[in-house]
Amino acid sequence: MSHKAVKVGLTGLVLTTVFGVLLYSTLGESAQYYKYVDEVMAQPDAWYGKPLQVHGYARDIRRKRDSLEYSFEIHREGQVLRATYTGIVPDTFQNESEVVLQGTLAPDGFHATGMTAKCPSKYEPQVGAAAGTTGNGTP
Repeated sequence: MSHKAVKVGLTGLVLTTVFGVLLYSTLGESAQYYKYVDEVMAQPDAWYGKPLQVHGYARDIRRKRDSLEYSFEIHREGQVLRATYTGIVPDTFQNESEVVLQGTLAPDGFHATGMTAKCPSKYEPQVGAAAGTTGNGTP
């Protein structure tokens, strides 16, 4: 191997290593796991303190009087997780709405720092409505 080839090889190795370290350190701080409630509740202690996005359905929503503090449950596949959130909630946040919470899990429940909610009725076709027909059933 020539001297020039060794220099090019070493330079490439150093640049690749530096790029990998920078990528890992940048993404490692902001990476979040995306899990469903039943996946988290299978081994909750394994997820304590880790940044998570948890997907489930809201129920038993309660709001503290004169504040933006909410407590509720999210559930899926028979598993339930108690959650809290402080802040403005989406208009579609209501009982049985599908939610994705961002935050961390602790022994006393999920502490959400962000929330996304959707109302399934807005995205599902109406019962009896066929594609390409008007309200009276004619195309």
